[in-house]
Amino acid sequence: MTRIAHVADTCTGHRLHAERLMGHAALREAQALRYQVFSEAFDARFKGAEHGLDQDEFDPHCRHIGVRDVTTGRLVATTRLLDHEAASNLGRFYSEEGFSLQGLLQLQGPILEVGRTCVAAPYRNGGTIATLWSELADVLNEGGYRYLMGCASISMQDGGVQAHAVMQRLRERHLCTQDLRAEPRNPLPPLTLPDNVSAQMPALLKAYMRLGAKVCGEPCWDEDFQVADVFILLKREALCPRYARHFKAAV
Repeated sequence: MTRIAHVADTCTGHRLHAERLMGHAALREAQALRYQVFSEAFDARFKGAEHGLDQDEFDPHCRHIGVRDVTTGRLVATTRLLDHEAASNLGRFYSEEGFSLQGLLQLQGPILEVGRTCVAAPYRNGGTIATLWSELADVLNEGGYRYLMGCASISMQDGGVQAHAVMQRLRERHLCTQDLRAEPRNPLPPLTLPDNVSAQMPALLKAYMRLGAKVCGEPCWDEDFQVADVFILLKREALCPRYARHFKAAV
């Protein structure tokens, strides 16, 4: 079962709609898309890989949203959402697998964690992300969440060159540990960067920074997914006005 929401035409000509993914079949569809994207992009190792699925113990406790191509019916993007109440029942947020979150209990206001975000290769553009976030905005508004937090990934398949280069760039403008400090349980191995390296910011991480999110510490090395995870925190009142339209009434 799905609840259809927003419809959008992207610059690539795809006609998309966002929806909340409800029921077992829709969840498996999201898990299959995650498996496809993460295995292709990062050569990741999964629980449930024998079934062609990316699945874990957090999935049943999360809400799942997605973007579907209206013409083909194909699910082309998805993310999952875990709020503070579900995390309390579980005993932790998913991000706490990779980070010790100092100050988490002192955050004033309800929290929504976003994770496992992925987009199929032909749909990786601003229109698809904006369509996905239109549904995320509705969830954010309905729950009155003050904080949005989660991780954005950088591939480590080059030995960590881009991860270190991107992090060097993030420290200059987007690092803030005032509200929360994320200490990686498995820090990146040290690396001396060549002088001519140019940081290529991943699209999702770039989008978070444009919204006004802050990086709360050094990245964590996820060896199963072969990525560096950067922990981000977005305060509702700190949404950048230029990009807040993606979150509509969330400001």
